[in-house]
Amino acid sequence: MQRCLDLALEGAGQVAPNPMVGAVLVHADTIIGEGYHRQYGGPHAEVNCINSVSAANAPLIPKSTLYVSLEPCAHIGKTPPCTDLIIEKKIPKVVIGCKDIISKVNGKGIEKLKAAGVKVIVAVMEKEATVTNKRFFIFHRLHRPYIILKWAQTNDGKIGTQSKLTTKGEASEDIKASRSIISNEFTDRLVHKWRSEEAAIMVGTNTALQDDPALTTRLWPGKDPVRVVIDMDLKLPLSLKLFDRSTRSIVFNLQKQEEIGNIAYYKIDRNEQMLQQILDTLYKLEVQSMIVEGGAKLLQSFIDAGLWDEARVISNRQLEMGNGVNAPVLSKNNLVHTEQIQTDIIHIYLPTP
Repeated sequence: MQRCLDLALEGAGQVAPNPMVGAVLVHADTIIGEGYHRQYGGPHAEVNCINSVSAANAPLIPKSTLYVSLEPCAHIGKTPPCTDLIIEKKIPKVVIGCKDIISKVNGKGIEKLKAAGVKVIVAVMEKEATVTNKRFFIFHRLHRPYIILKWAQTNDGKIGTQSKLTTKGEASEDIKASRSIISNEFTDRLVHKWRSEEAAIMVGTNTALQDDPALTTRLWPGKDPVRVVIDMDLKLPLSLKLFDRSTRSIVFNLQKQEEIGNIAYYKIDRNEQMLQQILDTLYKLEVQSMIVEGGAKLLQSFIDAGLWDEARVISNRQLEMGNGVNAPVLSKNNLVHTEQIQTDIIHIYLPTP
């Protein structure tokens, strides 16, 4: 099952809004086939696993056990039901990490297999299997994207502004201290890897204006996320990198709703539930996960509303800013991971109940 979970992660950033799934076929304690869901709309993990079995080992399939990290589907979607293939291949035993929660599948795949005489074991490494598909489960349980907050801060807890930066007490020239120059080049590559694993990335108006970010994965091979920006009064110029049409952009605003090429404008009402309106729209658009990259006001609004599932905070221990914009303050958090990359310390937090 651990191998299934490792394989499932290979599909990160490629299969949403479908779940990431890995499958392994075992005969006499030997793996004879394995596969994972590689691409949205493409064959599922079980299909790729069974198809990977060599011609020499094909006669062993009816004598093997299939391990799969998520319950096999029993409905016709973009591909045929995986349960049908398992039954057709006369696989006698299936071990499942966790049940699928969407109504089309939830328990139906297990029932169909049992009805065909297949021995089914469920909830093997269930917690780990659920965590692997945390985006998928949050999306379907809460009807919103899985939200990752991300920012970089100086050693004295500043996220940016026009100020003097100092390195271990040494003065430097006045420069604009945006997030892009707080973290080092190696951490920046990791951030682009993070982007490649999520469906969307969000910034606010000020960040778009001041930093003119491209919000792409140019430092890492992978799919660019959908770019989401909040621009209430539509004051952002189309000359910004956000609107270069290299990838889809979504603009939430108070004035219009229309789509021009791959730039989509969605109108929201000015009230206290603006964030929820945005998340409701992203849910309808099947945006399963989103990184929020700032600035401080936007990040804090998600924190204060309790609308976050993970926070990734990069702290440059060598950099001091003095006067500047304070970094967001996380409430009710649990530190789950710490990693150092040269001058940067990365802390990953989860919300506590």
